[in-house]
Amino acid sequence: MGSHSHEVTDAILETLKRAGSGLKDAGVRFALAGGCAAYARGAAPSLHDVDFVLPQEDVPAALETLRGLGFVTVKPPEDWLVKAYDEGRLVDLIFSICDHPITPKLLARAEPMKASAVILPVLEATDLVITWLLPLSEHSCDYGSLLPQVRALREQVDWKRVAAVAQDSPYALTFLTLLERLDVLSGPVIPEGESSWP
Repeated sequence: MGSHSHEVTDAILETLKRAGSGLKDAGVRFALAGGCAAYARGAAPSLHDVDFVLPQEDVPAALETLRGLGFVTVKPPEDWLVKAYDEGRLVDLIFSICDHPITPKLLARAEPMKASAVILPVLEATDLVITWLLPLSEHSCDYGSLLPQVRALREQVDWKRVAAVAQDSPYALTFLTLLERLDVLSGPVIPEGESSWP
């Protein structure tokens, strides 16, 4: 890993620390998601931006908090997230994933973990993997970048639950087959349990 990517990682972690501490102090309900959550859970850093998930009704307070910290906030055309920039570093505030609104129930399963020297709620590993698999589609199907993250988390994940939630997505199921063929998983995953999410 070159020094440039170290600098990028350090800068992203600094943004994560500022944003996460600010949201926590403001009483915003949220959990860390994306690459930063995988990193907090032991995966190698693959950090391009900071992803937080939060209920839609907490978005205004989150934006106000981040603006107060000097972030520049943007409402993109998509209707499932808003964005905040910290000197060009991106924070995504995601309130819906593939038409599944972020719920307090999902956040209640998040676990307090150390991320960039602060303790923040981090999405539970099974939920984290589900947030990666549900959006897979013919337009966005990068199995390669997901593999190292998922491989690092595999022991923490309830794969039967992942399969139950993802069973309507051919892209997600194909990824599970790929994990099986690569021996990341020890055998075929039989979907089991609640298929609704979160």
